[in-house]
Parts: sequence; structure tokens; C-alpha cells
Amino acid sequence: GKELDGEPTVTVRAVNSRKNQMCFDWGPGRLLVSNEPPSNKKEMCSCPFIYIIRKDVDRIDERLTGKIQKSQLVRVSKNYRSVIRACMEECTSVFAAKDPANGRQFSSQVSILSAMELIWNLCEILFIEVAPAGPLLLHLLDWVRLHVCEVDSLSADVLGSENPSKHDSFWNLVTILVLQGRLDEARQMLSKEADASPASAGICRIMGDLMRTMPILSPGNTQTLTELELKWQHWHEECERYLQDSTFATSPHLESLLKIMLGDEAALLEQKELLSNWYHFLVTRLLYSNPTVKPIDLHYYAQSSLDLFLGGESSPEPLDNILLAAFEFDIHQVIKECSIALSNWWFVAHLTDLLDHCKLLQSHNLYFGSNMREFLLLEYASGLFAHPSLWQLGVDYFDYCPELGRVSLELHIERIPLNTEQKALKVLRVCEQRQMTEQVRSICKILAMKAVRNNRLGSALSWSIRAKDAAFATLVSDRFLRDYCERGCFSDLDLIDNLGPAMMLSDRLTFLGKYREFHRMYGEKRFADAASLLLSLMTSRIAPRSFWMTLLTDALPLLEQKQVIFSAEQTYELMRCLEDLTSRRPVHGESDTEQLQDDDIETTKVEMLRLSLARNLARAIIREGSLEGS
Repeated sequence: GKELDGEPTVTVRAVNSRKNQMCFDWGPGRLLVSNEPPSNKKEMCSCPFIYIIRKDVDRIDERLTGKIQKSQLVRVSKNYRSVIRACMEECTSVFAAKDPANGRQFSSQVSILSAMELIWNLCEILFIEVAPAGPLLLHLLDWVRLHVCEVDSLSADVLGSENPSKHDSFWNLVTILVLQGRLDEARQMLSKEADASPASAGICRIMGDLMRTMPILSPGNTQTLTELELKWQHWHEECERYLQDSTFATSPHLESLLKIMLGDEAALLEQKELLSNWYHFLVTRLLYSNPTVKPIDLHYYAQSSLDLFLGGESSPEPLDNILLAAFEFDIHQVIKECSIALSNWWFVAHLTDLLDHCKLLQSHNLYFGSNMREFLLLEYASGLFAHPSLWQLGVDYFDYCPELGRVSLELHIERIPLNTEQKALKVLRVCEQRQMTEQVRSICKILAMKAVRNNRLGSALSWSIRAKDAAFATLVSDRFLRDYCERGCFSDLDLIDNLGPAMMLSDRLTFLGKYREFHRMYGEKRFADAASLLLSLMTSRIAPRSFWMTLLTDALPLLEQKQVIFSAEQTYELMRCLEDLTSRRPVHGESDTEQLQDDDIETTKVEMLRLSLARNLARAIIREGSLEGS
């Protein structure tokens, strides 16, 4: 999981039914995060949101054999659906706790998430499972049962009553169970009718036998499709005979059930209210008229079922068009319709990515150089970058876009507002991990400038070194030196003491580091080393001219030591530096902007230096002469 910034969650896109779109909002977390209700009741509460990490797909080994790889892809697809379903459940529980105004919004979110899972599940059956004739219908039955689930609450209601067979919804429940192919449960319900009404016990038993003997291809069954078709044909003819013989004429309910089991379209359409949608009608129609339907024939049945169910009374909704495109095995149309119908790129980006791993999109490249998978992932990642916390997740998505991911990440990362140092460090870590040198330099420079404005010189120097910005390092070093002149001590000693090779970034930074080293040597009473370093700082011209007087003044305590520290030659060098400074001649092309002040203090300082240097020169000559003579 990603560490998220502390900003409050926000709604990115609201439900917009006026634009014929299914909209939902997303956010961090493996499942769902939803806000507490706002204290101001007039505010619209933030929608729940969803985000799925798609790395499981990329872990699938390309070298695996087809069957194993397919099972792994199906597992990943089911994981996606379980997350969508978890979100729906979370939304439902939030919906129950909210006031009616907000409840409507959450109810709409649940409907959209349900539609998304419906589409995903169908795509899983048709494109990922690639179920053949026979098992195909079993998968479609499961699909309908999962998404038309009112039957469970109805069943609980009926069975919970004192006399279930006399319940107002008893026959509705039996009919729905038959429509969904749940014939074992329907038989159990009919046994209750037989117990309660001895007169109809005989025909209930006949109907129960028909339900029990209906041939169905079960997952572990070894029979061939031809065997199944033959058995089903015999069973169908038996049902026809019972209808011709008017066996169930005394019970309109049972006769209606028999017609449904014969796949009678008129009888099925009479149950429109219980079927609730055309795709339920489609699957029930196939179950009782063509249970071994081939995938290639699905589109014909789907289109005719839609036309029959709507009956010209209404036009198809966006969801209908998406499902139709899936039944036609037109993947690109499914993606296109979903992109139009959904306000957010989450669904199409993840579904397309999964289908791409199934090698179903290889032929479809877009005119601007990216393929469809990458284009949709880029769009989704761009949307994540618009959120104050989710940009970190967007980074992962860009990483999985080989063509344009890097360029897009560079463009988006530069636009992230660096409002806290914690956030800046996260952005910096992302850039450094990906060797994004320019972006690293830019971020460090921004942070260095912020630190200078806040007078945090140590932090500013640290950022300028990290940015490898010599000019800015020089500027900050000058501020350190100016502060030293004013206060007589250094701030951020730890940083300056541990500059290491970084001090070579600029001459001024080198000087700052070496000057601090001089002070450390002096403090440790390593006077000879300190004197040599001080002199080299001046003679190498690495010290800024404005600082020469400070350096010469630092030499005074060394000149006044009992022991001779500076040799005659070193003393001559110091004298030359003092004369250069007092004669106001530019040194090595430096403009003489920093002129000495002609005040009493400066004059006194110069005189003291001259006197001390002359005295030291005399002592050094005598000492060196006596050493030579001995």
C-alpha cells in the first residue's frame, strides 16, 4: 500500500444523470474509504470511492501454459469483481445510515457499481473464461443469479410466514426460481403446496418430476454435448405431451410454469416484471430453448431478446448497448461504450489492461503511437494526479506505460504543489527512484529557495547540494559567511562539518567548508596546520576578497603565539595579501566592489596587522637563521 498525504478526501466527480452517464468517485485503499458525514448538513457529503492495485496482473508469468495462465487471469478478474462488490456493500451500509437526501446519492452509487460488476462479469465469461457451448449457459445462469438477487429476500419472506403456500408472493417466488433455473428450490416450494393442498398434490408431483429430470450439463459431468442434446430433446417432448394433454389445466400457475420450461416466448414475456430486464429474459430463454447455445450465436439471441423485451416501448440504455456489444464479442465497442457511459477511467483502464494480458487487444493501436491499453491507463493516472493524495498511485500506473508513461509522469510531477516538506520528499523520492534528474534538480531548487526565504540556511544549503546547483550553493554559502561576520559563530555546524566531497560543488562552498576546518584545527591547537590552511585559502584566491580582512584578523592570534607559527616565507605572503587589500587593486579580474571603509576601526586593524606581521617576520628570520647555523 502507499503512504497517503494527510489532506482531506474530496469528491472528484459527482453523479450526473442528466448527461446520460454512469458516474462514480474513487479514492485510496484496497476496498473503500468513505467520509464521515459533514457537520454542515447543507454540504453534500463526499462519495465513496474505489481504487484497485492492478499489479497482480503483471505478476502473471508470460511463459506459463495457456490453461494455467487463463486460470490466473480469471482469478485476477474475480479479485477485481470482489472489490467492486465490497464497495457496493460498503455503500449500502453507508446508505442505510445516512439521511434520505444523501441516501439517494449513495443509492445511485450502488446502482452504478452494480452495473460495472455486471459488465465486468459478462466480459470475464465471454473473453477471459472463453466458455464453450454447454458450460457457457451455466456461467450465464450464475451471472444472472448473482445480479438479480431479489429472490433471496423474497424467499426468506415467504418461508418465514406461517403458511408459505398461502403467501401472496408464493407463486411469484416459484416462478422466479424457475426463471433462474433453480429447479431444486422450486421443487421444494411445490412440495409445500402439495402438503397444504392434497387436491393438487398429484400434479405438483408430476411438475416436480419434470423439474428433477431436466438434463443440465453439470461442471463435473462427463457426458458429451450430443448426449445432452438428445436427453434434453426427449425431456422437452415429454413436457410438450403434458401441455397437449392439459395435465395442468386445473392449475394456471403450474401450466404457466410448464410453458416457461418449454421456452415459450409469450409465456416468458408475461413474466416481464419478474424477469426485470432483457438479459435475464435472454438467459432464461436459452436455458429452456437452446441450452447448448454456441458463443457465436449469442449476438442473435441477445439482439432479438432485447427487441422482444423492450417491444418498441422504450429505447436501449447505455448499459444495454454495452452488454449487446459484449454478446457480439466486439471488445473495442465494449470499451468505447463504457468510456462514454462512465464518467471515470477506472473501469475501462483496468478492464482493458486485463483483456490486453489475455492477448485480445494486440491489433488495436491508436494513431498517436500508444495502444488502447496504455492510452486508458494514462488517462486514469492523469485523473489520479488531480487528487491531493492519490497522485502516488498514479505514479505506479505511469510506470506500467512503456511508450508514454515516463514523459507523462515528468509533466505531471512538475505540477504537484509542494505545500509541505513531507510531500516534497515523497515527490523527490519518486523522481530519484526513476533517475528523473531535471525534476530532482527543480524540486530541490524550489525547496532551497523556500528555506532561504524562511532563513533556514542549513536546509537551504542541503537542498542546493542535492540539486547540484552551484550558483545557489554559492548564494547560500555567502549568507553563512555574512552571518558569521555578524555573529562570530556558525549555525548548522553538523552540516558544514560533514560536507565531504559536496563542498567541491562551488568555490564559495569549498571556502565555507575549509574555513570551518580552519576553526576546528585552531580549536584543537593544531596551529601549524591551521596557519597553512588559512594562508592557502588566501593565496589560492578561493576566499572572496570581501572576506580577506576577516582571514587576516584570524591570523593575529597565530602571529602572537610564543612559538613561531608562520615561516618567513608565509609571513611575506600574508604581507602581500594585506598590501593587495589596502591598495584596493582588483585581484584576478574581481571588480573592487567591496572597498575598505576608511574609518578608525579599519585603520587600527591594518596597523595592528602590519606591526604583528613585522614582528613575526623578525622572529621567523632569527629562528630560521639559528636553525641553519646549528
